[in-house]
Amino acid sequence: MTQSNDSGAVERLVNTVMGVKTEEKNRPLAKQIVVTTELDLKAILIYKLGTILQIGIMILAFWGMEKLVTVVDNNSSLPHWLGTLLTALFFTLLSIRSRIFSLLDNTRSRQTYDDVIRPKWAPPPFVFALVWMTIAVLRVISSLLVWQEMNQHFLVLPLVAFVVHLALGDTWNTIFTVERRLGAAVPVVILGPWLSALIVTILYWQIDPLAGIILAPSCVWLTVAVVLVLSIWQLNGKEPLYPLKRTSFEQ
Repeated sequence: MTQSNDSGAVERLVNTVMGVKTEEKNRPLAKQIVVTTELDLKAILIYKLGTILQIGIMILAFWGMEKLVTVVDNNSSLPHWLGTLLTALFFTLLSIRSRIFSLLDNTRSRQTYDDVIRPKWAPPPFVFALVWMTIAVLRVISSLLVWQEMNQHFLVLPLVAFVVHLALGDTWNTIFTVERRLGAAVPVVILGPWLSALIVTILYWQIDPLAGIILAPSCVWLTVAVVLVLSIWQLNGKEPLYPLKRTSFEQ
């Protein structure tokens, strides 16, 4: 019993840190969703604009951090390690809660994963938050190494590619977790989070091989995620691999 309680406490802690909702409290009235056969061009436009704006906002945050760290480092009355600490905290924020920079609905919830038909080998829901928290730590360490190798500059190609990767991942979350577009989620997870993770890892490795090695496990996990998303799509009706127009009304 004690071991079970401890496991539950750990799961709740991890979900809290990663911002994952495990219960749907105060849910609105149920809505009946009617899916048409038409391509939802409006949704595609929203995804693109949301992703571009998020990237822009995070790059602006990079610019602000570069100015802040420069001021801190040039102030002899402050500890010499303060700039590095602020940078580490900033990378932690990006790695765990990059979605705060997104204008799209990026609610992290287990609801979709709990509701869909999953392959027998699919990991239990709590594993995802635990793995992503571990990957977040790897992202912070590897990004900090790259930042140091790039003379403490934020506006450099590897780190900009990193925020692009984060934004693509958040947009995919909107498509799959929030809107439950299981078909559209397949090409997006491949061309978005998975491909960009490979690119970022290669760029990190070119700057600092250790940083690339540290980040590499995220590519392995995202490969598993791609196979899982594809399997879920196959088991749940194989809807078209693009967003379809929807209408809804309250029951």
